[in-house]
Amino acid sequence: MYYIAGLTLPSPPQIVEGLAVFTTFRSIQYALSRVLAIAPVARAEAGVIRTTPTSFIGKVVTPIHSLSFFIPPVTYILCVTFNRFAQPAWMQRMNLPTNYFQLETEIALRIAACASTFVLLRFIGRIFTHLGNQWHAIGRREKPKVVQTGPYAVVRHPLYTSVLIQGMLFAVMSWSYAPLVGLGITAGAFAVKMPIEEDLIMKDSAVAGEYRTYMQRVPARVIPYLW
Repeated sequence: MYYIAGLTLPSPPQIVEGLAVFTTFRSIQYALSRVLAIAPVARAEAGVIRTTPTSFIGKVVTPIHSLSFFIPPVTYILCVTFNRFAQPAWMQRMNLPTNYFQLETEIALRIAACASTFVLLRFIGRIFTHLGNQWHAIGRREKPKVVQTGPYAVVRHPLYTSVLIQGMLFAVMSWSYAPLVGLGITAGAFAVKMPIEEDLIMKDSAVAGEYRTYMQRVPARVIPYLW
């Protein structure tokens, strides 16, 4: 805390932590609100999910990547907020190294990550707009359609792309290794989940041929030219 003219003011580190908490909360709130808004529309317009994975891994992979993605930022929000916008000692032990950065550089990087998150939210909004009534956790709806516009013209799973980017931004915003651990688990879960999802699509005669052509035109799943 800083004391100026009898006023108690937050220190620069507290301000950065507060900004990171707000940005992290906003990103989670935005993603959940979009899902809650689009889910009933998808059910009403495209029907219920009629095909789902039958294997054990197919059933648990979505909860795995969801928990691994959300636990670190939610823990960060709660612990930092209740600790007066300062990271508890146990959390500081997982901080990214500061040997190569001055404090000013670390603060600048964390603020840049916060700003980048709001840019990413606009990208996520575009993804949901193009995905429309085809949104689902995993499976195919009664009235399936192959979405090929917007971000889907670049990669086949842009929502997963946004999750991986957000995981990296979480790590910089909180200046912690914890989101990177979650990111590694999430990426591994995506590597397992995407073939399962696409296998369900290819078994659906209504869209199998169109999706096969789409796969040839857009070979990248989440990262252009790499993955």
